[in-house]
Amino acid sequence: MSPVLAGVLQLTALVAALALAYRPLGDHLAAVYSSPKHLRIEKVIYRCIGADADVRMRWPAYLRSVLAFSAAGVLLLYLLQRLQGGLPLSLGFASISPDQAFNTAASFVANTNWQSYSGEQAMGHVVQTAGLAVQNFVSAATGMAVAIALVRGFAHRRTPAPDGTGGTLVRAGELGNFWADLVRGTVRVLVPIAVLGALVLVACGAVQNFSGIHAVGQFMGGYRQSNGGAVASQEVIKLLGTNGGGYFNANSAHPFENPDAFTNLFEVFLILVIPFALTRTFGRLVGNVKQGYAILATMGVIWLGLTALMMWTEFAHGGPALQAAGAAMEGKETRFGVGGSAIFSVATTLTSTGAVDSFHSSFTAFGGGIQLLGMMLGEIAPGGVGSGLYGMLVMAIIAVFIAGLMVGRTPEYLGKKIGTREIKLAACYILVTPTLVLGFTAASMVLPDALGSMLNTKALGAGSHGFSEVLYAFTSGANNNGSAFGGLNADTPWYNTTIGLAMLLGRFLPMVFVLALAGSLAEQQPVPETAGTLRTEKPLFAGLLVGTILIITGLTYFPALALGPLAEGLS
Repeated sequence: MSPVLAGVLQLTALVAALALAYRPLGDHLAAVYSSPKHLRIEKVIYRCIGADADVRMRWPAYLRSVLAFSAAGVLLLYLLQRLQGGLPLSLGFASISPDQAFNTAASFVANTNWQSYSGEQAMGHVVQTAGLAVQNFVSAATGMAVAIALVRGFAHRRTPAPDGTGGTLVRAGELGNFWADLVRGTVRVLVPIAVLGALVLVACGAVQNFSGIHAVGQFMGGYRQSNGGAVASQEVIKLLGTNGGGYFNANSAHPFENPDAFTNLFEVFLILVIPFALTRTFGRLVGNVKQGYAILATMGVIWLGLTALMMWTEFAHGGPALQAAGAAMEGKETRFGVGGSAIFSVATTLTSTGAVDSFHSSFTAFGGGIQLLGMMLGEIAPGGVGSGLYGMLVMAIIAVFIAGLMVGRTPEYLGKKIGTREIKLAACYILVTPTLVLGFTAASMVLPDALGSMLNTKALGAGSHGFSEVLYAFTSGANNNGSAFGGLNADTPWYNTTIGLAMLLGRFLPMVFVLALAGSLAEQQPVPETAGTLRTEKPLFAGLLVGTILIITGLTYFPALALGPLAEGLS
């Protein structure tokens, strides 16, 4: 079988698996977030954390809960790393330095999982399981909670109705209860799927233990140190929750995390399944599943288009050596080949996952540009768990506004008017990430110490690939992705601090605008549909939405892409 055909068959199998899971998982998510009852274990958790899950929150209270919970997570994870040297099961590793501890704490709480360290050489079992793995669950659940809050803003009707969090009536401006949404997303969605997924990975050869460090003989002679850990369980939630932080430095290219071609495809399935299924949840909660299909079609077109483009770029890269090898195999695992690596790469950069099964810096110049473009789109196709849906809905508001301008009609979306307040909040949302990415990249390109981190481009100076490395780092951090071009040494005070700030601001500032937008929509009286109302469930709107996303991204990032991957690819 040719490598190209193998890649196409893998993509076909992946699409089929996602299609089979779409409806049942989407309906389950809708039931989870609209159920009037609490499970017994959930009631125990509420008592332990002192939360009243039946109190309905307006957007300021919802936002305060999100920020307070996340701030506590950053502090606790930071302290856990700083105290690692005195903890049991530390494997003899010392405590983490202050700047790296801050970077890692910010990274995992922000659902980024950027790692400027080698996991198997820095983190003991307690930090890995009680710290990093826990944040993999709750940061993903936080993203889903914010997305559901925005959906409730669209679905809200001024007529009192059941609120789905255990209460009886929803009043104007109320978005539900953050603590109930957080716990339900964790207990009813993430934990059950993670348990089943971990069993699959263990059955296929992934490691799950608490072993110490062992000396392992190498094929060419000599020994190297290796340790085990609760790898399979953390691997599943790092992918399912679109987190991305690996137990080992090689991430999902390590055979302990990703043993073979089947597990590679299974891991891509885990990355994509919840973000795609949330479009079904959206349709169910707003009372029109066709609206969910329109969002799904938009996400699917972008994802399949970039996946096909990536596979073509990697398979068709010119040069006798690359052609003889069957395309650009340098930096890719022979277990997965070019097809599997390309599919994984696009999935992880179009979502906020950042896990890797190959060396992104070794992709062709245009392939690296596709990875950058996937993040620059806002990671909305299908995007991160929760963040992909609310990012796409913000883009839908922009598209509706543009359509309204073209026909001279007040824009409406799902029965809610898109006025001055809504469009200002949407505009602020889409401006946050580019400001962080381009601002920090520009600062890094003029600082000698920051330029010195380009380890493999010293012969080229601050050349196009070196620029791409820095641009990729801040694009990844601000978009809460976490992958990297490996030629950049990011374990420096400058990059640890600035990327840490980019991750926190890139995660929580957009949430401020999303929840404010949700509150504004929830305050509105729905407007009746008329003959002049834009039909947002039709293919025409999906096409308009795709065009809006590409135009906004192109106008924002094209100069930076021209200086980096495009210049390298054309040279």
